[in-house]
Amino acid sequence: MNKKKVLVTGAGGFIGSHLCEFLVKNGYKVRAFIRYNSSNSWGWLEKSPCCKQIEVVTGDVRNYDSVEHAMKGINRVFHLAALIGIPYSYYSPDSYIDTNVKGTMNILQASREFGVERVVHVSTSEVYGTAQFVPINENHPVNPQSPYAASKAAADFLALSFYRSFNLPVAVARPFNTYGPRQSARAVIPTIITQMLQGKKKIKLGALKPTRDLTYVEDIVKGFMLAGESDGAVGEVINLGNNSEISIGNLAKLIAVCLNCKVTVESDSKRERPIKSEVERLMADNIKAKKILNWSPEYNLERGLTKTIAWFKENQGAYKPDIYNI
Repeated sequence: MNKKKVLVTGAGGFIGSHLCEFLVKNGYKVRAFIRYNSSNSWGWLEKSPCCKQIEVVTGDVRNYDSVEHAMKGINRVFHLAALIGIPYSYYSPDSYIDTNVKGTMNILQASREFGVERVVHVSTSEVYGTAQFVPINENHPVNPQSPYAASKAAADFLALSFYRSFNLPVAVARPFNTYGPRQSARAVIPTIITQMLQGKKKIKLGALKPTRDLTYVEDIVKGFMLAGESDGAVGEVINLGNNSEISIGNLAKLIAVCLNCKVTVESDSKRERPIKSEVERLMADNIKAKKILNWSPEYNLERGLTKTIAWFKENQGAYKPDIYNI
């Protein structure tokens, strides 16, 4: 795999930037696909220590011409570009179809046109909805409960259909609740940490009882890379998770202990999902990832939180804890 040329879509984002760096460190030649913007911002890649080793191209995943341009000369594709905010999907579901479904179609069509060796399509555990059994394996029913989750489920099935219909070598990597440095303030861990770092004594969150399987970003991007290298991953859906769960309320308490602060946690109704849209429980079965990819998470929650909190302490100015960002 040394010096294979790969394209990473969504490369300027939280997970995408970590993936670009991980691939560079593992001998890949990386082309980063960044959404075109007037300021020519490369997102989190701007300050990346690997920035000079990454080729950046701009465009829009929703536009086939720019996808086709970015795909030329590429051996493998890691497709992460997506709208991911669940609350915003209630306000603007149409934009999620454009980006997450139509954008994925463009990636698949261009990959087929250029005969790429592998497409790693990045899914989400949200497509499962509330766990009907735990741990959740890849045979669990797909039951999306938000427009975001529905758009990702559609993209997953579209990707697999290209494998079955056109023999396009697609692997679907399905991460559970990734966290770590650079994560958006829309996510629960940055929401908790940034409020505590600001000295707030009352932490506002959404529902406190739902559980999540939290997986550190370095473990997740390693799983993506392995999915791109393993022939056994082709045509498969593979969960990437810790095989553990914690409630949002207990997560906040754990972070408070890590930061040595005393706070009370309250549920804010404007941060809660509609009742039938709330995913009450997520916990991964990662046996398939261990078997096919030889992948196991190296970070437990405490270790991952320690590294995450340290980063947020150094980058407090990048976030606005007083504003609820949907």
